[in-house]
This record gives sequence, C-alpha cells and structure tokens, in this order.
Amino acid sequence: MKYLIALLGLAVVLGLAFLVSSNRKQVKLKPLAVMLALQLILGFVLLNTSFGYIVIKAVAKVFEKLLEYAAIGINFVFGGLANEGAHVFFINVLLPIVFISALIGILQFTKVLPVIMRGIGFVLSKINGMGQLESYNAVASAAIGQSEVFITVKKQIDRLPANRLYTLCASAMSTVSMSIVGAYMTMVEPKYVVTAIVLNLFGGFIIASIINPYTVDPKEDILEIIEEKQTFFEMLGEYIMDGFKVAIIVGAMLIGYNALIGMINDLFDMTLGISFQDLLGYIFSPIAFIMGVPWAEAVSAGSIMATKLITNEFVAMLSLPEYKGEFSERTLGIVSVFLISFANFSSIGIIAGAVKGLSDRQGSVAASFGLKLLYGATLVSILTAVIVSVLI
Repeated sequence: MKYLIALLGLAVVLGLAFLVSSNRKQVKLKPLAVMLALQLILGFVLLNTSFGYIVIKAVAKVFEKLLEYAAIGINFVFGGLANEGAHVFFINVLLPIVFISALIGILQFTKVLPVIMRGIGFVLSKINGMGQLESYNAVASAAIGQSEVFITVKKQIDRLPANRLYTLCASAMSTVSMSIVGAYMTMVEPKYVVTAIVLNLFGGFIIASIINPYTVDPKEDILEIIEEKQTFFEMLGEYIMDGFKVAIIVGAMLIGYNALIGMINDLFDMTLGISFQDLLGYIFSPIAFIMGVPWAEAVSAGSIMATKLITNEFVAMLSLPEYKGEFSERTLGIVSVFLISFANFSSIGIIAGAVKGLSDRQGSVAASFGLKLLYGATLVSILTAVIVSVLI
C-alpha cells in the first residue's frame, strides 16, 4: 500500500509542478528520470545500508564535536546563566551557530570550500541538464547560506534573465545552510537531516526543471565567482558576527511567532472551538497523506507542516516532541525530512532582499515571483518526504 500512496504522491507533486510550468513542451524528461532515480538510490544508501549508517554517524559525530567546541566559548560567556542540567534553547541550540559560521568562513578563506562547491556543481551540471551557475548555486546555498550565496555570483546577477534568476532563488529556498545543520540535529534525528539535505539538492533541480524549463546557451554558461579581498581576521570577524546575527534573528522570530501562534490559537478556540493549528492540520492532512503519513496521524502531521510553512522550520521542530507519543517512527521520519528546508513565507523577503541589495532591478524581479518560489520549494519538501516514505 505504501508504494501505491508513494506513486500517488509522486504523481501529485509532479502534476502540481507541471500545472504552473512556464513551458511544458521544453521540460526535459530524461534528466528528471535520472534525478528521481538518484534520489531513490541515495536515500536507500543513507537510510538502509551499513555504509549510509557509517556516513550519517560520521557526519553526526562531526557536528556533535563542533557543538562541544562551541560550548567552550558559550560557557565562558554564559556559564552559570542556566540552571545545572537545564536545556536553554538559545544557549544550547542557537549560539553554536556562531562557531560553525566562523568555521565555514575559514574554509571559504582557505579556498577549500570554493573548490568543493565548484567540483560538485560541475558534476551536477552534467546530471541535471542545467548550467554550471545553477548547479554551483545550489551547492553553495547549502554551504554558505541562502542570502550570502548571491554575493559570490554578484557579477552575473544583473545579466541573468528572469528564468535563470528563478532557479537560483528556488535553490536557495529549497536547501538549508550548513551553519544551522548542527542546530537541527539537536531537534531532529541526524539521519533525517542528512538525507533531506542530499535529496533536496536533486529535488530542487527536478521541480525547477518542470516549473521553469529552459536551455542554457553554452556561450552564456560561464561561472564567475566573486571572492572578496579581506584579511583573515576581517573575514573571521565578519563570519562570527554573521553567525551571531542569525542566532539573534532566529531567536527573535521564535519569540514572536510562538507568541502569535499562542494568541491566535486561543482566539480561534474561543470563537470556533478549534485551534488555528488544528484547523491548518485538517487543511494540510491530504498532503500529509500523499507523503505516506497514515490517515489517523495526517491531521497532526499537517499541523506541523503548516506551522513550518507559515512560520519557520525551528518553530515546527520545537513542536515535534509533543507528537512523539502519537506518531509512528515512520511518520516522524516523513515529517522530519519535510521540515529540513527554508520553504516558508519569511524566506521570500530574505531572498528578494539579498538580490535587491546587489541589483535593484533584479530584486524587484525576484520579489515578483516570490509566491511561485515558495510553491516550488514546498513541492521539493513534499517530494523528498514521498521518496523517504518508500524507504522507511
């Protein structure tokens, strides 16, 4: 039965993408089939093989060690602030982003990260039928962040047609930044975090290839990466401050969104006899069902999915423990991978603002297809969940 539901889910996701395609006749079916097959193979390897287990354990161990190192600096500044044994979300989950951001800056400065990003991007461009710029951008979005990535290609931003700009923005919304992967792993099982990151990379290309198909002229397929000239300590200070800004922004959003949701839930409960989140759960339950969630758990799963879309993934992840007794392990896995992306309303403003900072004209273009970006990125998350539902 799970395979039939997965086929239904796949048909719905691809159908919804075709529905808004700008040029259905130009959709290349061969790269789509290859990337879907790769998603299944890579998902199977990561979730169902000894090699995948070793890879995920190694990645989790790296981030666990990084969080330990981060704790040294955090304890020096905030030691004694929390009660012994207490879990303070800002200190234990958000502040380690500062250290991981600094580490990413060092890898970027020493040219290690650019070489890796260009290499993976080049290989991907041979698989996905897209340009080198699009492939590099997808990898770089995951490595250095959804807004920072545009700075590295700022020389090309102003020259891009709207269709290529859409793909760049869609990649930035479909992935997550490495600087906050450690934070995710404190709330979601590492195997689902790693699997979602890998599958979303290909899922982003699949959905963008359907919604926004085009062929890049080889003469225009030139990758020009900007590397800012800074001293080591200028760079380090900038990345540390960027990491701290991310921690503060996420913390502020969590305070605001959680408070608003609490108030709106009470208002709906008093007037309609049902909380806002429960209402959203009913609306999103069919989507949860085609992702492979049993109908008995679909309303609760839909509620978490809607929370992520309207607020952000952190707010949704924080609500996961409330459902652990209600959800089966399979449902927990499906919902978890759905949450690992930047597909939410606030990302529209972040991405459009990042592009606008580099090109006022292109910023307006990016803002004009904001809802279409969110639509596509959400389909990527659903597609990843459908693939995972077959494998667990």
